[in-house]
Amino acid sequence: MKPTRRSETLAALGGDPVIPKGALKPWPPVGALDRKMVLASLEGGQHTYGPNCTALEKEFSDWSGLKHTLFCNSGTAALHMALVACQCGAGDEVLAPAYTWPSSATCCLHHNIIPVFVDIEWSTMNIDPDKIEAAITPRTKAIIVVHLHGLTVNMKKVLAVARRHGLKVIEDCCQAHGAAFGGRPAGTFGDVAAFSTNQNKIMCSGEGGFFSTNDPATFERGKTLWYFGENRPPDAAAGYHAYGMGWMYRSSDLVAAFARAQLTRLDANLAKIHANAARLTECLADVPHLILPTTPRGHRHNFYNYTVRFDMAAMNRADQARAFRDKLVVALRAEGVETGVWQGWPVPEMTALQAKDAYGRGCPWSCRHAAPVDYSLDQYPVARRHCDWHTGMTTPLRPPNGPRMAQLVARAFGKVMTHLDQVDQIK
Repeated sequence: MKPTRRSETLAALGGDPVIPKGALKPWPPVGALDRKMVLASLEGGQHTYGPNCTALEKEFSDWSGLKHTLFCNSGTAALHMALVACQCGAGDEVLAPAYTWPSSATCCLHHNIIPVFVDIEWSTMNIDPDKIEAAITPRTKAIIVVHLHGLTVNMKKVLAVARRHGLKVIEDCCQAHGAAFGGRPAGTFGDVAAFSTNQNKIMCSGEGGFFSTNDPATFERGKTLWYFGENRPPDAAAGYHAYGMGWMYRSSDLVAAFARAQLTRLDANLAKIHANAARLTECLADVPHLILPTTPRGHRHNFYNYTVRFDMAAMNRADQARAFRDKLVVALRAEGVETGVWQGWPVPEMTALQAKDAYGRGCPWSCRHAAPVDYSLDQYPVARRHCDWHTGMTTPLRPPNGPRMAQLVARAFGKVMTHLDQVDQIK
């Protein structure tokens, strides 16, 4: 029977939303220090790579524990630089998780490298370390380890495989600021690390990224990609020829000024997000048919993205998982929860990868240095199930939103998940 009280009717069907309009505050909070530093940069006259860039690089190195840092214009750029730093090139193969942001794989295509995919663990949503070894071939040069949604991969297992096979390890930390494994920060395990400061990241500057490493030679190799490939010879005069391929991955002083201001609040924001996530987990504990995110022992999660899976098997909807998940997301958003499908398909399902045609004429897979690879989707059953069962949240856990917002989000989930008959009515 259809409920008569508006509080029991889903907002998607005309009821009152749990979270009032305007209650959820946007990310990031912008304060006096942000305005002061950006305005000072604007008036300082050095709007390309200026003093805020070099200051930010030192400050981020001090914060991250990585000795060498270069500020670039995106996390994707940093990943591309990392591949060059690790001497990966045409026809080489690099392993990456089957479920991640496409940049973790397309960075390979930027340098004519062939991405090879490994399925994920259900519990962590990260690359499954126990499946890495089976994907290694004589052409494998590196492993891109993505600390997805702010949860670190088990780096002990990954490094053991890498050492056995002489592979480089690239840490994609674009979502992992402040995450840790075994007490060590994300980014300090591999040969090189990439961070992002895109607006939705826990440390943000609109757009931007960091290419970081502890090895000076690795750092110098990666830098060659940062500014048109101009690797200046030691005896070069003011005018010189570039002798390597390069892109324009430099950022600007204005962006760096904003990033410096945000960095001063990073640790405080991480603590608030962690507290909000703990409160949300507590409040969701009794909501039916949810699979909540976990943090394995020895890992520190930063909860960049709080990802929930709907238990489609328990709801007897496994055969219509994607369609029903989409209805649940519509219902939750109508209740005022800012949630959505972060990535709706495994990366190897992307058209360019399935067609093996990124640049036309089958390149880079048709390159004479490349070997055949298989992107059959039945190799990634866990990633495919995750894609159909999940929804994710970032803003509800971010300051200035606090534990009260976490409670409202949980209440909205409870309302939706206890009225599945109404969810079925959503068009």
